[in-house]
Amino acid sequence: MIDRRTFLVTASAAVATLALPTAGAAATMSYTPGLVAERLSAGETVFLDFTATWCSTCAAQGRVIDGLKAANPAYEANVTFVDVDWDTYRRANITKTLRIPRRSTLVVLKGNHELGRIVAGTSTSAIRQLMDIALGAATA
Repeated sequence: MIDRRTFLVTASAAVATLALPTAGAAATMSYTPGLVAERLSAGETVFLDFTATWCSTCAAQGRVIDGLKAANPAYEANVTFVDVDWDTYRRANITKTLRIPRRSTLVVLKGNHELGRIVAGTSTSAIRQLMDIALGAATA
């Protein structure tokens, strides 16, 4: 029989292990000025999500993206996902340079090239196609 102390230590260790990210998986990053240029110069493929917390289309896109990442861990292992807060950065250089028309815009960049974008689309197949473009560029 396990005593209470052993149980608590074991349970705590199990919970802590669940909180650790898996090897190679990266959490979605929050945009800060210079982040995208830094990641692109490092040779990474960047998936930008221009989003707002109050935007229902953004929330729908987020659910699709999260579902696709869960179904295929290769996305997070190879692509850098960056959320750009629309309320903070809608007038920023990155938004102007990329000609982002509105929140709920998804863009894939590699080097100094835009590989694809979706504006206000929530279709799983369209978002999967964009994420596959990103994955293909990242693993080429």
